[in-house]
Amino acid sequence: MTQDFSSFIGTRAVAPQHSVDVDALTRWLDAHLDGFQGPLTVEMFKGGQSNPTYKLITPGQSYVMRAKPGPVAKLLPSAHAIEREFKVMRGLDGTDVPVPRMLCLCEDESVIGRAFYVMEFKSGRVLWDQSLPGMDRAERGAIYDELNRVIAALHTVKFAERGLTDYGKPGNYFERQIGRWSKQYVASVTQPIPEMDRLMDWLPAHIPATARDASMTSVVHGDYRLDNVMFHPTEPRAIAVLDWELSTLGHPLADFSYHCMAWHIPPGAFRGLGGVDVASLGIPTEAAYIRRYCERTGITTPEALAPDWNFYLAYNLFRIAAILQGIAKRVEAGTASSEQAVASGRGARPMAEMAWAFAQKA
Repeated sequence: MTQDFSSFIGTRAVAPQHSVDVDALTRWLDAHLDGFQGPLTVEMFKGGQSNPTYKLITPGQSYVMRAKPGPVAKLLPSAHAIEREFKVMRGLDGTDVPVPRMLCLCEDESVIGRAFYVMEFKSGRVLWDQSLPGMDRAERGAIYDELNRVIAALHTVKFAERGLTDYGKPGNYFERQIGRWSKQYVASVTQPIPEMDRLMDWLPAHIPATARDASMTSVVHGDYRLDNVMFHPTEPRAIAVLDWELSTLGHPLADFSYHCMAWHIPPGAFRGLGGVDVASLGIPTEAAYIRRYCERTGITTPEALAPDWNFYLAYNLFRIAAILQGIAKRVEAGTASSEQAVASGRGARPMAEMAWAFAQKA
């Protein structure tokens, strides 16, 4: 028996700034979604800071809809590109990377005031606490091994064969990303953070040779972490990787090192494992996790990666700080899509401080 998705993330009434015209949506789905039969009820999932995610409920079936933020939101350039999420998940369907089935995409903003897509509703577990309370050592180890398997599978997908050759620009990934997040940070400053200014100078000047290797290009998720993977209700098996908003063609080590931030960020607002005795819980150490990823992908070795690891950590914490600063700006503008947004927005400064500490170690 499957457990309902809402028992793990939960839904709520649609907030006024994210409301949709249910009649207009129903008419569009009638014409474009095979098997759709109303009446339609719309709720919102509680999680997620950026693109609002809705549960579409009909008497026979439920669906998930992702949309751009409401018409009042002032969107940063290249942000909230839900058409890209649709493209990458459709491209990955049938690979070893589990994704929900894509059902339909609406790029006509006149229907509900913004672009949206509808995908299959999956029933399973979304695990928020990285220490996996309530599980035994073997269960925790199996969950983390599956996380490792899935990100390794993503980074070894032959993306050209999946119609994703044009999903990102080749080469110079780190230069472009540092430039992108620097611009987005500057566009969303609410109060100055000196470490961000230092990082914007330091990072482009210290990109290591491995980070410049264009032959390593793969699909990258951009926000791969425990709570963006849905697991089977009872088995340690991933059934859907969610939230592809930041995905592109890029450098797999950028993506993997972002995922490994969990071992450095302390528990609390950002649900990390920093300072936790992972071995006693049956969770692999960061070193063991890196070794397993290297074995699975063949991209590099732990020994080759070690000298550059502090750069990768500094880069990713800088990127997280820029993302959190964007959330802080949306809170200020009144367009953030979850109650967690206020707390998340406050995290920009500590993340920037941690990033600068890794930069100084590099």
